[in-house]
Amino acid sequence: MSEFIVPPNHFKFKAKKLLGEVEGKIVESSVAYIESGGGGPRPSHTHSHDHLFIIVEGSASIEIEGEKIKVESDESILVPGRKLHSVWNEADELLKMIGITIKS
Repeated sequence: MSEFIVPPNHFKFKAKKLLGEVEGKIVESSVAYIESGGGGPRPSHTHSHDHLFIIVEGSASIEIEGEKIKVESDESILVPGRKLHSVWNEADELLKMIGITIKS
């Protein structure tokens, strides 16, 4: 994803695009605080909707089909719900994450 920029006609303002256009629609959203060593589900699961995870603080290990993807603060990942997936905090600090459920 892109780096932080100052949009035109903005002052003392930095923004970073997390994700472009997403087909479907937002079903719900939530904020999660995941302690070190926490996460889930175990075992990984699937479902009909997708997740957009935005990492606010800390880092997340997102497991998709057995592959671990590390996502850091100010980054996001779109997780296809039809693929086996789970979310874990393998760091020593608290993970703060926003989850947006997207109807696919």
